[in-house]
Amino acid sequence: MAETAAILAWTLQQEIPTPADVNELLVEGETPVASFKTFRDSATFTTKRLIVRDAQGLTGKKIEIYSLPYSSIEMWSTENAGGLLDRDAEVELWTKAGHIKVKLTKGADIRRIDSLLGWAVLHNH
Repeated sequence: MAETAAILAWTLQQEIPTPADVNELLVEGETPVASFKTFRDSATFTTKRLIVRDAQGLTGKKIEIYSLPYSSIEMWSTENAGGLLDRDAEVELWTKAGHIKVKLTKGADIRRIDSLLGWAVLHNH
């Protein structure tokens, strides 16, 4: 696959309970499935999309919300060294909007993310 510049890049850390304010963003029939801490906020896989909340500025009061419908994901790849101490795992998403890189820290399980993406994309196309 040709290397392309990512339009967005996120880092997922450990799995967390779904933040309460994410529920305000959900549409009828949509439920949260799994949430992960990011560097400044959270990323939540729902039954319909990936919602990434990104606190902005020094105070973190300004919040930018990204909503990626699973139907826009055309392909994804996961990469890791396979070792217990792997800190360089990453997921790449090729979407209708462009290329997105998601880095994972040691606390985020790459196989869990791969499974969530498989479930989400293959059930929502």
